[in-house]
Amino acid sequence: MHAVLEYTYEDNYLETREKYRADHLRAGWEAVERGELLLGGAVGEVPFKGLLIFSGENALEAARAFAAVDPYVINGVVTSWNASPWTTVLGNDAATPVRP
Repeated sequence: MHAVLEYTYEDNYLETREKYRADHLRAGWEAVERGELLLGGAVGEVPFKGLLIFSGENALEAARAFAAVDPYVINGVVTSWNASPWTTVLGNDAATPVRP
């Protein structure tokens, strides 16, 4: 199973994130080490969105748990977030591969 955690950042994201960035990245790498988080990062030229991809039997729960304790969320750098299940069908790591 996969899940996508999408963040919307505040307008001053590039400035306000600095105070919390080290703790945010530490939490992310800890999730990677636990085998929960595959990839994460900012989306777009001026990154006002973030995407984090989770994997595993409890991927959706892991995504929600991550957001609940993420310093970016707790301290208002992230103005809203949404965790959704992601039905992956293409690629070597697809949870439910579908081939023609």
